[in-house]
Amino acid sequence: MSRYEQMFQRLKQRNEGAFGAFLMLGDPDVETSARLLDTVVEAGADMIEVGIPFSDPVADGPVIQAAADRALSSGVRVDDCFGLIAGLRRNHPAVPIGILTYANLLAARGRDKFMADAAAAGADSILVADVPSIEAEPYAATARTAGLDLVMIAAPNTPEPVIRRIAALSSGYTYCVARAGVTGTRDALSLDHDRLFALIRDAGAPPPVLGFGISTPEQVAQGLASGAAGVIAGSALVKLGLDAGALRDLVSAMKRATALPVEQREQHGHFA
Repeated sequence: MSRYEQMFQRLKQRNEGAFGAFLMLGDPDVETSARLLDTVVEAGADMIEVGIPFSDPVADGPVIQAAADRALSSGVRVDDCFGLIAGLRRNHPAVPIGILTYANLLAARGRDKFMADAAAAGADSILVADVPSIEAEPYAATARTAGLDLVMIAAPNTPEPVIRRIAALSSGYTYCVARAGVTGTRDALSLDHDRLFALIRDAGAPPPVLGFGISTPEQVAQGLASGAAGVIAGSALVKLGLDAGALRDLVSAMKRATALPVEQREQHGHFA
């Protein structure tokens, strides 16, 4: 089984959802970034999603854009990012590590080489945020060759044929946006994902994990209560900057919020 499958199975036995932590690699520099990555795992994150600094991150809001700018300004490049992933993998052999990136970075390095290098560093999955499902087949094939899961994005208004395409091409988990727009924090969530989760289940797509706007432990619990197998928080963590203590406390609180009543976990047992 993949690390994602092992994680979901382990959490199902504990009646928990998955909590994923996103950080921008190299923010604000390589050494600090390595410490922060260790911090979120040690604080309880079940899975890690990492960004590779890019000049035009169209899916990201101001907090994560600023993190990418800081990393780029300090001279961080793709090889440094793969080095950080390799260090995280050495320190935490079982935690799933996913990359969120953009097509330009793959094109610049060569898609085959980028994915092979990512897998060699220890990554489990890759999400290319600006590649739509209709153009994703070559990325899926390259990912399979490299031994990576290709993660794809779905939204409540994604048409059923696209969900079926996502199911055929992707693995690991399905990144489900919790709201319209770009990444960022939000005071309240307004979730209406019953249709989406039903389509994902019926199509046999990977388990849904909610992202975009998850910023409090209460929203973690709300996201899981909606039927998601897990949630990912990014901007709320990134905006804490160098405050490792605050980062540890928030990740720990969010992870505690993934504990669900047995009856609720059984209700959504397909996903976790």
